[in-house]
Amino acid sequence: MTEKWVLILGGSSGLGLATAKKMASHGYHIIIVHRDRKIDLEQINKHFQEITLSGVKLLNFNIDATNPDKRRQTIDEIKTTLSTTGKIKILVHSIAKGSLKPMVSNEETTLNHQDIEITLNAMALSLYDWTKEVFEASLFDEDTRIVAFTSEGSSKAWEGYAAVSAAKATLEALTRSIALEYALKGIKANCIQAGTTETKAFQMIPNSEVLKKSALERNPNKRLTTPEDVANAVYLLSTDEAKWITGTVIKVDGGESLR
Repeated sequence: MTEKWVLILGGSSGLGLATAKKMASHGYHIIIVHRDRKIDLEQINKHFQEITLSGVKLLNFNIDATNPDKRRQTIDEIKTTLSTTGKIKILVHSIAKGSLKPMVSNEETTLNHQDIEITLNAMALSLYDWTKEVFEASLFDEDTRIVAFTSEGSSKAWEGYAAVSAAKATLEALTRSIALEYALKGIKANCIQAGTTETKAFQMIPNSEVLKKSALERNPNKRLTTPEDVANAVYLLSTDEAKWITGTVIKVDGGESLR
């Protein structure tokens, strides 16, 4: 019997970790690629141990997911571990590594070309790099789902969010193209546009408290989106009933973006 695995890029906190827990509760084995400091690993490992209590296997790689050599090495290790009985059913892109510098400021360092390049590489181009190399390693299931996390900032401008906004727009474009060009290989690819969610990454956005207040006012349900809301949507996209959904952006925001 083929083992079904979920590969999560950026799965040690926030949306990625919530997704790992959700998919594990449905019997999926989990692979998490993350980049964290030693000081944070004790708490992170507690979450990983919690996941394995449900009886699934968990592999984790604390590496820079954007490093080509580390990526190839990690994929080789995954292939060895999965052997001939395991396939990656779902690839989730949840990398949050980007510059939040303003374009113009008298007090702060401003955004430069390299900042944008690093952000695009981490938060968009890495999706295609991993998709391409996992596919070439023959690790994908014959019915694979790719899910990438975008935000309303892909089409709206917020001060200090320019680099991430550009990355999210690129991420959506790449996801559409993956859905088109890999369709006959059994791959479906979608973006989830989460509503405002209080993660560590969100708290780093300039004026995040203002964005939070605005989101609560706009949301007809009068609450923020939770990581678990988003994880539930990832699970829905993994089901057989969702196999005709591909190449689109799905809003998981409780109606926040309606106004």
